[in-house]
Amino acid sequence: MALILTIAMAVTMLTALVLVIRWHDLKCTGPIPVSFFTFIAILFTSGLDVGLIMFPLVDFELYASEAEYSFANPLALEFGFWGFLVWSFYFLTTFYFCIVEPKLKLFEIPVIKLTNNIVIIGTCAFTAFLFLVYLPDYIQGISEPFRYGLVAAVILFATLSSTDIKYVKVLSVSSTWLFFALIAGAWLASGMGVFGLAKSMSGIGAYFSNIHRFMSPITEYHQFYLYWWFAWSIMIGQFVARFVGDLKAWQLLLALVIVPSIPIAIWFSILYYYFSNGLDIGAYWRLAMVVVGVIFVINSLDSLIRLYTQNLGVTTDRFGKLHYIIGNWVALSALVMLYKFTPLKIEWIGLVVVGIYAAIYVLVFQRRQQLQTPGERERLA
Repeated sequence: MALILTIAMAVTMLTALVLVIRWHDLKCTGPIPVSFFTFIAILFTSGLDVGLIMFPLVDFELYASEAEYSFANPLALEFGFWGFLVWSFYFLTTFYFCIVEPKLKLFEIPVIKLTNNIVIIGTCAFTAFLFLVYLPDYIQGISEPFRYGLVAAVILFATLSSTDIKYVKVLSVSSTWLFFALIAGAWLASGMGVFGLAKSMSGIGAYFSNIHRFMSPITEYHQFYLYWWFAWSIMIGQFVARFVGDLKAWQLLLALVIVPSIPIAIWFSILYYYFSNGLDIGAYWRLAMVVVGVIFVINSLDSLIRLYTQNLGVTTDRFGKLHYIIGNWVALSALVMLYKFTPLKIEWIGLVVVGIYAAIYVLVFQRRQQLQTPGERERLA
């Protein structure tokens, strides 16, 4: 699996590079264009989940204790797992769904459409499952009934919000501002000041000097992360492409790779300051992290539920709002339990997505002439 992942990483990164060099001025526009800030908010909150909030402190401990990670500090490693390079997956898929899919409609081919939607549903449930797993680390002493009840309530709320597109924009923008408020509050509470933050952030430089190491799995844990990113990549590109507002390819690359990496870098640097200085994150800030994490989960689930239900024609107009809500809530809750009590892994779903990538590459090559304008075809003839 590691070799497959390494090849897939190399091919997708090279493709993204070729696209932005060859078609850098090509304009990308979705069917529901929004303002740049709203687009970034939708991208950020749909393309990330509770792991952004809850994973770093646990991961820092791991990176500091295992020899395989000794080539860089824990902050640089965590940023490498979550930021910059891996966001180019989203650029590649967003570009595809803005420019290529409207012409070729490859995701309307029955076997690809079915497989893609199975992936979306499986990844959607995995997001809720991760929330279930990590809740005890952030709400100490949480009872099992409350733990499962909270996850069930989050799935229900996400299903409710997916019934109207206006909720996506409202949730995305509001949760983005809440995340910024969490960053500011945790920074002020740490007492690190501007210089302390700058010093902590400087540790991210070790990521860029070792960026080549992140092109293939460093460990099985890194492999889990990369397959997780692959699992998300197609469906996030498919979802956010509809909101792109007349951006050139190079602008889209910056919007999807650079812009989201900035708040991620700041957030991780603040948490790393707590970790490296042995500071305790108080109960109040842990609760704030849980609240923001809950909203991030709702955002992610909302986006994915809306995507697969529209793809499959499972809409409120067709089945009614009550049946829509109950059906999605039951299905996702059951899948969360499937992750809990069976060997089902996100790596398997990521591997399926790599297979979808391979099929799309072959089909695009076979139908490449359909992508050319009449003038281009004449010149080639």
